[in-house]
Amino acid sequence: MGWNSWDCFGGSVTEDEVIANAEFMAAHLKEFGWDTIVVDIQWYEPDPGEHRYNDVADPVLDAWGRQLPAPNRFPSASDGSFKALADRVHSLGLRFGVHMMRGIPKKAVELDLPVLGGGTTAAQIADRENACTWNPDNYGIDHAAPGAQAYYDSQVAQFAEWGVDFVKLDDVLHPPTQSEDIAAYSRAIDRCGRPIVLSLSPGKALSLAHLDHLRTHSEMWRISDDLWDDWSALHEMFQRAARWAPHQVSGAWGDADMLPLGRIGIRAHVGDDRLSRLTVEEQRTMLTLWCVMRSPLMFGGHLPDTPADTLDLLRNREVLALLDSKGSREVVRDHSLAVWKADLDDGAAFAVFWFGDEPAELDVHLSDAGVPQRDSVRDLWRGVDVPVEGGKVRLDVPAHGSRLLRV
Repeated sequence: MGWNSWDCFGGSVTEDEVIANAEFMAAHLKEFGWDTIVVDIQWYEPDPGEHRYNDVADPVLDAWGRQLPAPNRFPSASDGSFKALADRVHSLGLRFGVHMMRGIPKKAVELDLPVLGGGTTAAQIADRENACTWNPDNYGIDHAAPGAQAYYDSQVAQFAEWGVDFVKLDDVLHPPTQSEDIAAYSRAIDRCGRPIVLSLSPGKALSLAHLDHLRTHSEMWRISDDLWDDWSALHEMFQRAARWAPHQVSGAWGDADMLPLGRIGIRAHVGDDRLSRLTVEEQRTMLTLWCVMRSPLMFGGHLPDTPADTLDLLRNREVLALLDSKGSREVVRDHSLAVWKADLDDGAAFAVFWFGDEPAELDVHLSDAGVPQRDSVRDLWRGVDVPVEGGKVRLDVPAHGSRLLRV
C-alpha cells in the first residue's frame, strides 16, 4: 500500500514533490496501512520529457554505468546517492522505492564503461537486439555473457546502500516474459544484504503459465498494461481479476495496477492535468475490487490535492481489512451483475458490482453469494446493517457502482 509518482508526474517528478507526498501519507494515511513511496521512471534524467520520452536518453551515470539521481531534480543527491531522500522518507515511518528499466543504459554501452565486479564492460554484456520498444533508456542484457550478472548485482547493492526498500522493475512482463531478467534481478536482491520488495511491470496479456516463476522471484507482478481513469478500462479489469484472484498467496501477489485517482496527469504521459475522470462511485468500485481480490494498492494521484471523498475511500478500515481475507473469487457473473466472495477469519464478505449505465435495485440471495443465512449483514462502505428478508438483501446500486457486505 503506497504512492507512486507515475500517474501524476510521469518521468519528471522532483524531490520536493516526492517529499510532499511522503509527508501527506505520513500525516493522513500511514495509520491505515499506507507506507511506501515510489519514485517512478527516469529519476536519473536531468531533462526528461514531461509528456513523452526524449528520443535519446542522457542519464546521469557513475563510473560503473549505474544510474544516479539527477541532482537538478533531487538536490539532496548531489553526492550521487538517494540515501538522503531515503533517510527522509524513513524518518516519516515510511518505506522508499525506485523504478528501474531492465537492462543496461545505452549511454554506458556507448562509453563501454566497466562493470563493477564483472571483469567485463557494458558493451560486452549488452544485447542490442533486445531493447525496450517504448522507452529509450536501455539495451537488454545478454545473460549468457561472462560477468553479466555482476551488473544487476552492483546496481542492487548500491540501492541497498541507499536504503531502498522496493524496486519496480519494468519491461519484463510484455510477452514474451523476460524470465532471465526477472531471475537475475531476484538473485541480485538475494545477494544485496537488504530485504527489497520486487514488483514487476507491466502485465499486458500475462499468462498464468508464468505463475510459478513469478512467485519464485518476485513479491508482486502486474496483471495488466497501464490502467488509466476510464470506466471501460476498469470494467475490463474484472475479467483479469477473476482469473488471478484464486492464485493470490501471501508474499506473491497479482497486481491490478495503480489507482489513477485524485489529481493526475500533471506532467504524466497520458492526458492533461485533471482530477480523475472516474466518478466517486466508480472509484468506490475500483477500491472494492482491488481489496476483495487482494491486489497491492498504489495510489497514483498527487496526494496533497486529493479530494476529501476520494481520501475517505483510502481510510475505511473495514474495507481495507479485506486485504487480509482468503479465497477471494467471483461467484456470480450475469450480464451487468457480478458478485465476489472473500473468506474472513470470523465470517465472510461479498461484493456486489453493477456494470449498468443506470442505477438498479437488486435482490441478492445469500445462497448465491455463498454465505450463511443471517438476519442482517453489514454494509462496509456505509457503516450500517442491512436487513436480510427471505434469505436475500435488497440493494440499491448506483450506475457502475458496488455494495460491499460482511457476514
